[in-house]
Amino acid sequence: MPNRAALVHLTITAHYSLQDRLAKSQEKLMPNPARKFRGFASVLALALAVSFIAQNSMAQDSTPSASASQAPDSNSRAQAQDQSVETLKVNVEVVQLFFNVKDKHGALIPNLNKDNFDLSEDGKAQVIKYFKAESDLPLTLGILIDSSGSQMRVLDMEKEVGASFLENTLRPKDEAFVISFDVDINLLQDFTNSVSRLRHALNEAKINTGGVSCSGGPVGPQGPIPCSSTGPRGTALYDAVYLASHDEFSHEVGRKAMILLTDGEDQGSKLKIRDAIEAAQKADAICYVLLIADRGFYGFGGYSGDSEMRKLTQETGGRVIEVGNKIEKLRQAFDQISQELRSQYNIGYVPTNTVRDGSFRKVEIKPKQHDYKIQARSGYYATARHEE
Repeated sequence: MPNRAALVHLTITAHYSLQDRLAKSQEKLMPNPARKFRGFASVLALALAVSFIAQNSMAQDSTPSASASQAPDSNSRAQAQDQSVETLKVNVEVVQLFFNVKDKHGALIPNLNKDNFDLSEDGKAQVIKYFKAESDLPLTLGILIDSSGSQMRVLDMEKEVGASFLENTLRPKDEAFVISFDVDINLLQDFTNSVSRLRHALNEAKINTGGVSCSGGPVGPQGPIPCSSTGPRGTALYDAVYLASHDEFSHEVGRKAMILLTDGEDQGSKLKIRDAIEAAQKADAICYVLLIADRGFYGFGGYSGDSEMRKLTQETGGRVIEVGNKIEKLRQAFDQISQELRSQYNIGYVPTNTVRDGSFRKVEIKPKQHDYKIQARSGYYATARHEE
């Protein structure tokens, strides 16, 4: 399998189509090891926490007597430790969720612990094995910017405020990518920590209302998405969410958030909103949608994309923020997202249902303080994990 860097080699000014990339090769892209290990510390900490609990449990079940034979030498202890870690790696499947807690006024609630919550999967109580407030864990961001005709009078505003958000939010261990979508879906900048490159990528987004050819499109759950000669094709929103999730976020670990700047109107995607939601859930990507609509473009009819966008955000643990065409509202919306991403809790558990059959498992985090509101994804897909 080719190295990801060999398949994705972008200069600052390159416009590389995700659709073209997927059409040329059906092989999955390998993650960049340097990026993958940005979030490895959190996974390791979670694994060690579960290991510690398991070891304590075994110690309570079998306590050695005072007359026991002398302790094994250092080599034996090392072998036993290695065996324990390998067993944990193979047999323990830890589910972790990042979430926010808010009061009835929408203010974020800090300084909570696992005793403040009950956790269930498919209605069955689960034991919380890991809990931590996460503020400095590396963050992976994806900015998806709508460059269809409906955004003609607000696109410059989106570029300006989006770049400021990245400049104020990204820390040394964080990375982000930029995708534009209209009749096409273009990866303007792959993962980088460089704000200048990300700003340049945002500025490269251009309004595109042209047609699209049938020669090579995105790859969906059942293989290549067929090209249709009927129906409008102007804003491939659902396809963009699917591709960002499947082709970018799915290879990352740790905290991941997708921010869409759009009016929520999809025209011509080959995939449905359900496919986009499923891909985001499988990639553990939290989706935020900033509804940016120039009402002058729509006239009296208005726009109706908000309902599907609410489905996307509610299922993945994000939310919709209505901006309209006001730059100050857009700044406030980005500020709110930044605060939420830096005020997350991370909860982990080992499911009592150990079958990895690919089914969707509904997870519910309930606060014991009943006037608190939980903002978390609705569940996960219990897919088999393959050794690399």
